[in-house]
Amino acid sequence: MRRMWPDEYAFLLDEAEEVHLQIPPMVDENVSTGKAISRKALKARISQQDFEKIWPLAEARYRLDGRFSGKAITLVTNNPHYQNWHPSDGGSVESISDSGRPYTTRYVIVHFLLDDVRETVEV
Repeated sequence: MRRMWPDEYAFLLDEAEEVHLQIPPMVDENVSTGKAISRKALKARISQQDFEKIWPLAEARYRLDGRFSGKAITLVTNNPHYQNWHPSDGGSVESISDSGRPYTTRYVIVHFLLDDVRETVEV
């Protein structure tokens, strides 16, 4: 099944930065059981409110359009292998509304695993 990233959340990736996650090898009883892995990812700073809206999309793979066409993303939320890249505090911004009332917008830093999409060819 080809799930596309919802158009209403496309703006969340506008300022996303491509990064590489360096995942250390697994260690079991002081013995390394593998080797370090590097994964491409998108790092984005989004509002807490927007994060709460996309939370149900976490841990599923979605194809992208636009500048990331041919790629797919998976929002990292609670996968133990990616603990260092779970959502984290992205600070806050104090503003004043049009009516003159002060308000605070809280942000989180999120990571999306970024993969190339491979199409199967019918022969």
